[in-house]
Amino acid sequence: MAFRLLRKLGSLFSLAALERYWRWGWRLLLVALLIDIGYLYGIWPDWELYRQGPLQQSSFIQAYRTEQARRDDWPRLRWNPTPLAQIPHVMQRAVVAAEDSRFWQHGGIDWQALREAMQHNYEQRRLVYGASTISQQTVKNLFLTASRDPLRKWHEAWLTLGMEQNLSKRRILEHYLNIAEFGRGVYGVDAAARFYYGIPASRLQGWQAIELAASLPSPVANNPQTRTRAFLRRVNRIRRYF
Repeated sequence: MAFRLLRKLGSLFSLAALERYWRWGWRLLLVALLIDIGYLYGIWPDWELYRQGPLQQSSFIQAYRTEQARRDDWPRLRWNPTPLAQIPHVMQRAVVAAEDSRFWQHGGIDWQALREAMQHNYEQRRLVYGASTISQQTVKNLFLTASRDPLRKWHEAWLTLGMEQNLSKRRILEHYLNIAEFGRGVYGVDAAARFYYGIPASRLQGWQAIELAASLPSPVANNPQTRTRAFLRRVNRIRRYF
């Protein structure tokens, strides 16, 4: 009798403790959510600045400037902002084919590509594909960092939706083509064309555009100079779209 009573009291105590932890858990979650909303509000861009006018330096370019000042072995920054009208259509097409084939159709996040990537990663039991769109990469480069933590991805998703609501697809692509990294310290298509081929972006030919697009997303290791096996495989894959 006494034993059953003790068990009953223990169950009631455990239930009460569980309810108490549950209530505190929800409160803490709410506080964390409010803090995160405040953080997003603080970093939310003035989209008018990005909708028109001069192209802005990305957070990655600014970080490179800072690091390069401390590193004698890093080359100088190369960045020549160039209007989309001066970037050949073949270059635009090659980057879309390489990085985000449904760029013109999705609303910033490609849910179909995300499902396919999750399925592939599950089958391989490791992270192989990330399914980031050009819009997401533009947001990451402009405002965030290369961190892979889930909170950064969460902020990236909200900023991507905000950008898609405020900027045209052509403007988003213009930003991306001007801030994407194409090698150590080489940012943007025009700087890449001058660095690898000695010509401005406006004079890029089809094979050169494909090679630059093949440098993404790991341009320091794989680019028209290193010509690694991974780079050449990517060149061949992109070429199939033409």
